[in-house]
Amino acid sequence: MIEFDVHIKAGDLYDYMLRHTYNGFSGLFGSVIGALMVIFGIYLEGWLMMIAGVVLLCYLPWTLFLKSRQQMLANPTLKEPLHYVLDDEGIHVSQGGTQEMQEWGNIVKAVSTGRSLIVYTSKVNACIFPKRDLGDMTGQVIQVLCTYLPAKKVKIRQ
Repeated sequence: MIEFDVHIKAGDLYDYMLRHTYNGFSGLFGSVIGALMVIFGIYLEGWLMMIAGVVLLCYLPWTLFLKSRQQMLANPTLKEPLHYVLDDEGIHVSQGGTQEMQEWGNIVKAVSTGRSLIVYTSKVNACIFPKRDLGDMTGQVIQVLCTYLPAKKVKIRQ
């Protein structure tokens, strides 16, 4: 059993949103189209096409940045720390007087970024464990995830 508290910040949400978006079709497609527009704009000396490509490449990260800041301001639950317990049953999360539990069998996948460990509890919802809050426990948390989740669901780089 491992217990820890996390304090979600806007940068953690932004990191999650970037990873979630750019590992999906729409994020990749938009990036490829934007890059092609820039390349062809340079090659054909079509400045308008090149500028449109740069705008397309910058639009998604910028809107995700703004959305992460907006969510931090609008969601009061993100201002308080979340307490997690990882045990044989699953992932328990509590905040204030509220407690929820996600069984290991219902976890969709676990991934990592340079900033966080992300445990998807559905296709769009996740538990975000910032590495700065985990500190020395990061390796232990990864070990627990690898123990209770099938290998195909764990995509964590150390």
